[in-house]
Amino acid sequence: MGQKEALVLQPETVERLSKLYSAVLCDALDHAGFRTQALSHEIRPLFADATTVGSAKTLLSVQNSTFAERPYEKELEALDALALGEVVVIGGQGDMSAGVWGGLLSTAARAKGAVGAVVDGLTRDAAGIRDMRFPVFARGITPYDSHGRSEVIAYDVPVECGGVTVQPGDIIFGDFDGIVVIPAALLQSTLEWAECKARGERIVEEEFRKGRRVADVFAEHGIL
Repeated sequence: MGQKEALVLQPETVERLSKLYSAVLCDALDHAGFRTQALSHEIRPLFADATTVGSAKTLLSVQNSTFAERPYEKELEALDALALGEVVVIGGQGDMSAGVWGGLLSTAARAKGAVGAVVDGLTRDAAGIRDMRFPVFARGITPYDSHGRSEVIAYDVPVECGGVTVQPGDIIFGDFDGIVVIPAALLQSTLEWAECKARGERIVEEEFRKGRRVADVFAEHGIL
């Protein structure tokens, strides 16, 4: 695949999303009838306060025990095609044989303007990634290199990641609770509904702090 024209989120949209959290975005998507938009709970951040908001740059990786004549070819192409504000999303098809992400790729991705990586599989160089504070979410950690074990075979294609189909340009939101995929066409309605719900949750929280009866507050606001 070649370079595509990336969907770039406007700074004000990123700012609005950054004030939210994965749970309320899931609630918004539930409300719209999209009830399976959170990735598997097994995909976790490498450090507790890792967060990411951006559009998906999708990569498809498969298990491959052969030693490619031109190793990492598609992965390098994908990294060089990254655009400002993108999140690398790697669909690994259940492959847990090696780290398809690592510290040097994190450095390269950040330099290109990427804002995170989500890996349905393993990463390596975890301590270095944590130290550089690049938001990476993965199923686990390994020292194994992907050469002769795994291979990126395509990018800018739909991929399954953590049980969710991710289209190039979908909106990725990740925090400590998990990663949510917002279909690009639903971004505005999801954002507006989530902001409204978050305002309601703040009101309910204040009522709970006053010690009011929980059932009464729920009856009044319908939020829990």
